Amino acid sequence: MTLVHEGIETGTDRTDRYPTRLPTRAAHVERPDPTVWGKVETGELRRFEDDGFAVFDALLSPTEVAEFAGEIERLAADPALADDDRLIVEKSSREVRSIFEVHRLSAAIAELVRQPRIVDLARQVLGSEVYLHQTRVNLMPGFRGNGFYWHSDFETWHAEDGMPAPRAVSLSIALTDNYPINGSLMVLPGSHRTFVPCLGSTPAEHYRESLREQEIGVPTREDITALAARHGITQFTGEAGSALLFDSNLMHGSGNNITPFPRSNIFLVFNSVENALREPYAAPAARPDYIAARDFTPV
Repeated sequence: MTLVHEGIETGTDRTDRYPTRLPTRAAHVERPDPTVWGKVETGELRRFEDDGFAVFDALLSPTEVAEFAGEIERLAADPALADDDRLIVEKSSREVRSIFEVHRLSAAIAELVRQPRIVDLARQVLGSEVYLHQTRVNLMPGFRGNGFYWHSDFETWHAEDGMPAPRAVSLSIALTDNYPINGSLMVLPGSHRTFVPCLGSTPAEHYRESLREQEIGVPTREDITALAARHGITQFTGEAGSALLFDSNLMHGSGNNITPFPRSNIFLVFNSVENALREPYAAPAARPDYIAARDFTPV
């Protein structure tokens, strides 16, 4: 027999501190967990703690940008991946939107992940050894690249993957110039301190469609209006090679790209080894490993 008493987890039961996918609207949850789990010793970490993100200019050199851009072009055109579940295409144009588990498809990206300038950013924030929860490349072509609606990654990872706490970070590395006009990422600075419960249940295997257009696990207009009034909205822009490190619960999204200028990035998600996935909190089954890894081996 297993019991839960006064919020203390025993046996196989657990207390859900971030309930979501609910039948009716619920109050926002002020985050009980820290943002920076390690020591705040640098200006970047202070900004990360305050805003939920930090920007790093020229994380990759121009030579490296060209190398990784070539890798993405190679993968997107690889006929062997045409019917692979890891390759996601746009609903309308059928152009490649994302490629998941990219560190297993590209030796160059696998090597990049292990470099101290990359993985140490995550270790400093999370205060522990880390593993790769998810990797992907996102491609937003010119003229008809579709954006991503407002969402918190942690809400999805908690509900559908069983991530207990927002002790994970994402590193988005730009491989093209990010302008205010070509669908670059918008964030609500400071919103990482507030967890927004979402409405509706999680249909079985809905992830196949949500990777093209997310409709489950998104906040209401009222939620975004309240957060935007409280925190404002800022946008990540920068030259190719720059990077955005952001908290898993930071509210973010992007608009469509109708300009001639494509936008692409490498997206690396690091989770603390002390925050390993369990059974989903609000879904009938866990998503596949290429979306949410269950190999918790440290990088």
